[in-house]
Amino acid sequence: MAAAIRLDYRRTPSARRYMAGALWPKARADGGPVVPEIAAQWRDYRVRDHDVADFCALAGVWPSEWVPFLLPHAIGFRLQLALLCHPRFPVPIWRVLQIRNHLLQHRPIPLGASLDFAARIVAHRILEKGLEVDVHTTVAFGRDVPWESLNTFYARGSFGAPTAEASPLADAPEIESDNETRWRMPAARRAWRACELTGDYNPLHLWTPYARRAGFPAAFHHPQRVLGYCTTHPLAPMPDEPQRLDAWLKGPVPYGADVALRASGEERDVAFALTTAHDPRPAIVGHLRRAWGHERLPQVG
Repeated sequence: MAAAIRLDYRRTPSARRYMAGALWPKARADGGPVVPEIAAQWRDYRVRDHDVADFCALAGVWPSEWVPFLLPHAIGFRLQLALLCHPRFPVPIWRVLQIRNHLLQHRPIPLGASLDFAARIVAHRILEKGLEVDVHTTVAFGRDVPWESLNTFYARGSFGAPTAEASPLADAPEIESDNETRWRMPAARRAWRACELTGDYNPLHLWTPYARRAGFPAAFHHPQRVLGYCTTHPLAPMPDEPQRLDAWLKGPVPYGADVALRASGEERDVAFALTTAHDPRPAIVGHLRRAWGHERLPQVG
């Protein structure tokens, strides 16, 4: 990787500022893209009651006395975008999509906690048809680190000679089950609030004409919202337990879409696949389970 870059935020990272960084011309070395080592920290985010309430409402999550398992995933996404929008990052952010999420809660986070987020680019792979970038995020509560994630982003295109084969984490599980739950996803009425929570103001989530020009059938939900519905339907709530979610994001879930969730497993260990009425292929595949002992995410770096 290139020389390390460090970003330090003492307040909420401004989407206007980090998105401006994405407008810088992208330099490319002869041997392919140079993905710099970029790290960022955001100190003293205090979990606010209205953020918790809004996220629960947006993502279909049941409230409890603890911070929802997926809330750090939503709030911390803003810091990941600050990395991917940096002028030194070699690919414009509008060409980048999330493709995998690995989330691990070691211990529950109390409501009202003051949290420190840290995110860094830990690895990248040039594949035959694109570029993958892994971003590792941690959430600290005092000296404790109760939550972490490893998210993979993908940009389609030619980036030079491949340096790796597909990640072994790329293969989603096959879900074979007759246990199916159906519902209709919310309409776009509160889409802007989801943008505010995640820091992701991509027009794909706001404007159907733009989404259609980009090759999608319509504007669609942020994945953080859809994962909330997916994890609430197959499992009984376990907000105060260590837990892990591995998710493969394979396609969009439009606003107001009729969806079906197939799930298999036991009460604290469930694999699932979400499809929409217009596409039999899964839009999201996931595995949610209780975590054990000193479990760690796949190796980072």
